[in-house]
Amino acid sequence: MNISHIEHIGIAVKDLQESIVYWEKVFGLKCYAIEEVKEQRVKTAFFMIGQTKIELLESTDPEGPIGKFIEKKGEGVHHLAFAVKGIEEALAETEANGIQLIDKTPRKGAEQMDIAFLHPKSTFGVLTELCENKNLK
Repeated sequence: MNISHIEHIGIAVKDLQESIVYWEKVFGLKCYAIEEVKEQRVKTAFFMIGQTKIELLESTDPEGPIGKFIEKKGEGVHHLAFAVKGIEEALAETEANGIQLIDKTPRKGAEQMDIAFLHPKSTFGVLTELCENKNLK
């Protein structure tokens, strides 16, 4: 697998605006983008720290994945995302290594990334996301 860096750390929050104020005030970071990803029933906000991003995730539907996560576990770290080159090949390699995939093929995520998730049951409890920005080739 060709991983270049940690793309982002996803954090589930109940109130996106309140959380943005926290990250800006306490850490001096600047939210550079807010985006709704309707297919995932989520609204996101991004902060850049070096080469890695913090992605805040607010549910737009209590039955969506983030809504269910917050209901079950509360706010907090939701997933870890790795930037990869060749996401399709990375998924095939990961599956060949016995890792259960949530997404067998990539789908569109925030920031026009191609994304796919690995199931936490086979990743030691860490929901893991693979991301590829095909616009950077």
